[in-house]
This record gives sequence, structure tokens and C-alpha cells, in this order.
Amino acid sequence: MIAISKRPTGRTWATISFASTLYLCPILDLLVAEIPDQWQLEVRLGLQEALVNAAKHGNKLDPSKTVVVRFATIADHYCWVISDQGSGFSPCCKCEIDPDEHLPPDESECGRGLYILYKVFDQVNWNAEGTELSLCKHIKTRYKLPLFR
Repeated sequence: MIAISKRPTGRTWATISFASTLYLCPILDLLVAEIPDQWQLEVRLGLQEALVNAAKHGNKLDPSKTVVVRFATIADHYCWVISDQGSGFSPCCKCEIDPDEHLPPDESECGRGLYILYKVFDQVNWNAEGTELSLCKHIKTRYKLPLFR
């Protein structure tokens, strides 16, 4: 089941919550609905990685646990705060780092999600417990083009 509080307007935050699942298409559709078309693929990929991490690694795909996403558009900044009910995550990286340092060392997929998050979003921050991830994207950056065109 998906619960939605309301669509974000101005500085108002909207909330979507859902039971831990990897069926994320309708949730991602809602989360990128206000993103300009040329940025949707990139932002959708980043949000998908964050939601999979919350449901799979945070909540261990336990359907009794919930993933909550608060999101808002503030001028040309798009922000998402993703919370899970897991035991927490200790990121090895800070927001002032080079995302290329977090490429997986081999052909495994371990670490791929972190790399994508740092490439797609302008701000990536976890709370102290590691159960809440804040992501921000500044869309109208004059000199930055989408990763996908």
C-alpha cells in the first residue's frame, strides 16, 4: 500500500510512505513528476538507488516496515528525505568528496548505489543514525547538463 499526504507546492513538503518492496515504479513516477523532462531519467535512477537501499538494506524487505519519503520543490531545488526503519548505515564518505573514489573496486555491484547517488545529486547527507538520507538537486544550474540526454 502507498500513502500520499499531498503534492508539494512552494515550500510545502509532501510525504509518500510504502511497505518495503522493490516494486517502485508508481512511487518513482510520483517523485519525479515535477522534474523537468531532460532531468527525469537521471533523477529517477538516483531515487531508485536510494529507495532500493532503504527497502532492501535498511528494512531487509520486511513488509511490516515502512519507507517514508518527504519531498519538496523550493525554487529550482528539488529535495527528498528518505527514511527507513532499519538498524542504520554508516557511510564512509562525506559530501565534499569525489564520487569517482566510490566506484566499486571490481565488477561487483557493491558500492554502485553510493557512486550513483554522489553523481546524480548535488547534496547527499545521512542523519547520525544512518536511517535517513537527504538528497537535493539544483536543476537550473547554468553550466551543468544532465548525465543522460
